[in-house]
Amino acid sequence: MTTDRTQQPTGTGAHPQHDADAYGQEPARIQEPAPVLDASAVLAAAERFPWALAAPQTRHWPDGSFLDVALSAVRPEERKGYTERLVAFVEQHQARLEELLRGYGPGSTPASHGRYALIGQPETLVILERMESVPFLLHGLWEEEYEEIFLRDLEFAWGPRTRLSR
Repeated sequence: MTTDRTQQPTGTGAHPQHDADAYGQEPARIQEPAPVLDASAVLAAAERFPWALAAPQTRHWPDGSFLDVALSAVRPEERKGYTERLVAFVEQHQARLEELLRGYGPGSTPASHGRYALIGQPETLVILERMESVPFLLHGLWEEEYEEIFLRDLEFAWGPRTRLSR
């Protein structure tokens, strides 16, 4: 007498290797939706660091127009607690951010030639954090929205670990 192993019940949990459907797919799992980032809360957090920002009257984009593309580079699993992550990043890099503003921000020699326009903008703190965390994702999203020169200038001045510009 032989036993027919193909007649075993599936999906019961008794045999985890048989809990897949006929196509080998795992049963669908209900996932919570990713939290939505509050752009105004992120921008307000960036504004708390005046030592990293240009004076409001010298900012090129007082409306935070580059913030959307920077926030689109925050992956769903990173959204919860992102504002706190940004604050930690800025605090960790205070000396570097102060030097960046001094060397390339409004009133500096490089900025007087019309370059480095993002430096000193509040949303630049988000861009820099994303540049350090997910440089390839940020660059890909940026190319879809804005001229690359803005990001290249910022990348050059910041000097990230991974250079994406050519």
